[in-house]
Amino acid sequence: MEQLGDYTIQKPLGMGPFGEVYLAEHRFIRKSFVLKLLPAEVSADPTFIRRFEAQIADIAALDHPNIAKIHNVSSSADRYFIVMDPFVDSLGQTMHLERYLELKGRSLREEDWVDHLTQAASALDYAHSIGQIHGSLKLTNILVAPAENGVRLVLSDFGLSRLIGEKWALLHFCQQMASAFPHRKFCSAYAFLAPEQKNLDEELTPKVDAYAFGVLAYYLLFRKTPEGVFDLPSRSLAEASLNWDLLINRCMQSNPNVRPQQLLLAIQEYLRSPRTILTEMLSAHENKVDNSQQMAFELEPAAHKIAAEPQDVMAKEEPHTLKPVLRPQGLARPEYEPDPGAIFQRETHVSHYTPNKVDVTEMEPLLTEMVVIPGGTYLRGSNEGARDEMPRHPVKLSSFALDIHPVTNEQFVRFLQAMGGEKDHNNNDIIRLRDSRIKRSAGKVIIESGYAKHPVVGVTWYGAVAYAKWVGKRLPTEAEWEAAGSAGRDTQFPTGSDIERAQANFFSSDTTAVMSYPPNAYGLYDMAGNVYEWCQDWYAYNYYDSSSLEPDNPKGPQQGVYRVVRGGCWKSLKEDLRCSHRNRNNPGAVNGTYGFRCAADVAP
Repeated sequence: MEQLGDYTIQKPLGMGPFGEVYLAEHRFIRKSFVLKLLPAEVSADPTFIRRFEAQIADIAALDHPNIAKIHNVSSSADRYFIVMDPFVDSLGQTMHLERYLELKGRSLREEDWVDHLTQAASALDYAHSIGQIHGSLKLTNILVAPAENGVRLVLSDFGLSRLIGEKWALLHFCQQMASAFPHRKFCSAYAFLAPEQKNLDEELTPKVDAYAFGVLAYYLLFRKTPEGVFDLPSRSLAEASLNWDLLINRCMQSNPNVRPQQLLLAIQEYLRSPRTILTEMLSAHENKVDNSQQMAFELEPAAHKIAAEPQDVMAKEEPHTLKPVLRPQGLARPEYEPDPGAIFQRETHVSHYTPNKVDVTEMEPLLTEMVVIPGGTYLRGSNEGARDEMPRHPVKLSSFALDIHPVTNEQFVRFLQAMGGEKDHNNNDIIRLRDSRIKRSAGKVIIESGYAKHPVVGVTWYGAVAYAKWVGKRLPTEAEWEAAGSAGRDTQFPTGSDIERAQANFFSSDTTAVMSYPPNAYGLYDMAGNVYEWCQDWYAYNYYDSSSLEPDNPKGPQQGVYRVVRGGCWKSLKEDLRCSHRNRNNPGAVNGTYGFRCAADVAP
């Protein structure tokens, strides 16, 4: 092939699952480009043509310094091809990340790893924010270009796996890998595929790029892909000072729902987080392994001794014991004492029971900074909202203080350690661990890696009340919560007349660390989204009808079935984040969206 449309082929650059790649020059403007010629069998598929025409414009519209720009899309002889900028060296060879790392050797430092990953994360986050998925991230489609302060990484092949079809792309890739096996390029590329990508019936999400990003981070550190059981950086890289273990662990989770949603935020949060929780888990695992190996070491000499001197061992045994004799050739049938009933003729005595002394450690709570909400008259409810929000009416509140953010996992773990269990003194559940990010291991409560600063979830109303009492505080009333959320303004959301996903965590896949979004006018974080927050009040559907007649420091109905929760959560729609929106549930209910924050009275 010498000519492809208006382009003159100069040399082939390679072959991948998305087709052949050529270095070519435009006939008229005399400028070099890279052409990606899509496979003939794909171009002949009517389904692909419809998908191509509908989606290629969105892919070509990607405009980011770390994403390869598509200059043109054309066809020639019923073959579609994509025109992109060339990233080649002086020899006309493609300068991709794998080749660049081979040339650099071990000269890259930790700050270089962070810089490369930050560039890749910036491109992926940008594409995800406008609905695009890469889906096939690997070393050979991460191109390297020179820059003023180092190099610039450029991601190519964006969206091609979805455009061509995930099933076809994976099957074609596997065929190439099988024909080239054990060629390292294809084997390493296969390691970048997320588990759900190998299940051809699943629709792909941006979380597949998060998995590939974790593999990329591992490769930058070790120059190999993670396979089977692999060492984390804290075990093998003395020069690694950041928490690479946590970043790689979170990105490469088999469950896509727990992988990070924003990769730039993951780099900032995970790499600079302390390693205490992950280290405790690994140390506990090491102790188990060491103990089992020590036990095997201690038992082995005894087994040899029995095999070598069976008669001596039997002579030293206590009378009336039942043990088999081991022969050098193997195990024989057991030999028993002639009078089995002799065991019952032993003298018996009852030993005195002495209870073990348990040292009770006084746990100090980890307190949250509070903001004083000034007393005065506030409006609550809405005449445009649901029926239980009507009528909108004024209430008069005394000054009170409120935590600036919901209670976190690291704070609640201390409370559980002080309680010694998950039940209060009335045997009510405090928290259900399977719905939370807190687990029990070997009798200790631990937090899942990366979730120490996230709000605690899975907490019952009883657990929220018990914690508040433990730290010398209380839960806010429903009126106090709404007054604090609106910051005393006549506004629909804590952020103003509208709210965007950059202002609160909602309609997402998981909680985020507290204080990740801007505060409201009172300096309170996460009043909208992240977790629903328990309030002190009982809930009544028509309570506002009577509440307007008792406007001074309303405490809610005297009794009821449900307790109030406020604020919306990480999977809520925008409607649920309104300041006046009311919700409720049984005080013993738990799920992964319920948390709380504490309030306190303020002396006049």
